[in-house]
Amino acid sequence: MASGDSGHFLNNLLLFGRLLRRLGLDVHTGRMLDAIRVLEDIGIRRRMEVRSALRTLMVHRREDLPVFDEAFGVFWRQRKDRLSSLDLRSMGEQRRYRRIEAGPPPPNGAERGQPEDGSAADRIDLSRTFSAREVLQKKDFTEFTSQEARQAKLMLASLQWDPGVRRTRRKEPGRGGELDVRRTLQRNVKFGGELLELRRRRRKEKPRRLLVICDVSGSMESYTRMLLHFIHSLYAGLESRVEAFLFATRLTRVTKQLAQRNIDQAVDSVAKAVPDWSGGTRIGAALKEFNFRWARRTLSWGSIVLIVSDGWDRGEPEMLSAEIQRLQRSCRRLIWLNPLAGREGYEASTRGMQAAEPFIDDLLPVHNMAALIDLAHHLNDLSDSWPVRRQMPPRGVEREEALAETAPQQQRSWYGGANPTFRHPLWGRGQQQN
Repeated sequence: MASGDSGHFLNNLLLFGRLLRRLGLDVHTGRMLDAIRVLEDIGIRRRMEVRSALRTLMVHRREDLPVFDEAFGVFWRQRKDRLSSLDLRSMGEQRRYRRIEAGPPPPNGAERGQPEDGSAADRIDLSRTFSAREVLQKKDFTEFTSQEARQAKLMLASLQWDPGVRRTRRKEPGRGGELDVRRTLQRNVKFGGELLELRRRRRKEKPRRLLVICDVSGSMESYTRMLLHFIHSLYAGLESRVEAFLFATRLTRVTKQLAQRNIDQAVDSVAKAVPDWSGGTRIGAALKEFNFRWARRTLSWGSIVLIVSDGWDRGEPEMLSAEIQRLQRSCRRLIWLNPLAGREGYEASTRGMQAAEPFIDDLLPVHNMAALIDLAHHLNDLSDSWPVRRQMPPRGVEREEALAETAPQQQRSWYGGANPTFRHPLWGRGQQQN
């Protein structure tokens, strides 16, 4: 189970178990052996499956769940460079180049960061770190100070995004239900043409693409910069499988600007590329421009679309309703992120939200870090089945009868060869029988 150029997965798993023991979890050799056997069975392709398996095997107390989740997110996240072998910044420690110890505060009131044995190791006081992070997670973006904004950037960098995979129309060798005739015949040539070994194939899988359409109008100004950091973290975490658009009165593609590794430079480049920053809002016109100009180039089959907006719209509600309905039919899931939805007693009172609400698969808040963490979990746990949508009601018996009553009478030509030979079974049902 190799994990790439950085080493072997087994070695990293043992280091992760050592970190959990330093954090106070009862992770002994037997449980590590069980974890290795389980991961050999389920594989390491899906991050959430690996996390759930390790969490089940290594955590046996409820109070240890947040400690395990924090340690897993920090230890198994993607490194930005190769300067450090261990990065625990999201636990409250800056990047260093020596051994780091994490655990409860030292006894007898000893000073933080100075162990009693006089070693040069650093110790992280998790009792204070987790409480500070919890307060930061529940604080609204509009109330952030500059220091809290920097801490939030580090938390965003530690989030893991995994929208899953989609099945394509192409086939590949594998354990599927379809017989691969070509490979079967090639394999059985040595047996004189007798079909003794059968080869099968299955549908290929590709990672799902994520498309973000974010509102940068005047009503969203207090949330815009933090949301741009959020979009940049999406782009970095999904290995460029993200397409990003910003809109106020017009639509602007900013995917190229987000490709810069420095997050501050990327946000500044995005701000310069958008001509209508903090202007009015025309959601319907922006979605129409995307559907007719960009959808074929950027929206692949099975994509997930995130629309970030508070719903304040100066355009026509009918256009917004028609265009968001068209967009929903083109994607796998349509998620609307509204910063106002996190307020107590929120109702969709704006005409933009009222026009779009029937065609939204998920309406989620996006006003603080806790909401973004919940969004990451929501995307990572999406099912493979299609969501139940209200714009395509099931065709029951009553609907068929209504269609039959309103069906126009079939027109016939005076030339017999031009008349259709096929007759629909519903034709003529609505006519009165004498």
